[in-house]
Amino acid sequence: MADNARAKRLADLIREVVAQKLQRGIKDPRLGSHVTITDTRVTGDLREATVFYTVYGDEEERAAAAAGLESAKGVLRSAVGAAAGVKFTPTLAFVADALPDNARTIEDLLDKARQSDAKVREVSAGAAYAGEADPYKKPGEDEDDAAE
Repeated sequence: MADNARAKRLADLIREVVAQKLQRGIKDPRLGSHVTITDTRVTGDLREATVFYTVYGDEEERAAAAAGLESAKGVLRSAVGAAAGVKFTPTLAFVADALPDNARTIEDLLDKARQSDAKVREVSAGAAYAGEADPYKKPGEDEDDAAE
């Protein structure tokens, strides 16, 4: 079992090697410049690596990029093995990163909240207080009421 620091270093190396190989070494048109490697995680025994990626484009381009990464998996694993110099080169699994979708969902929710706040602000613009403007008693007001 490897220590966590070694697994982290190997994960960083895998991320860099895969990104460079995708940018310069793979001529698959499905993998163009719109694939970004966001994160890499390696298991504790250094046998399996999960590579997270995002694709700039629509659903069709995402599916094409996933197919391209699956077909280039062997070439990418060979490049990782040559760069890492470890006894066993980890197997690579490519997973589409959910971070952009989560960020888009959060942005939509924030937009709804802004619109709701704007509506509340609009409705309350000409509103008056239900009672007095300052409902709190001040020290000295009780004495004035008792004297009258």
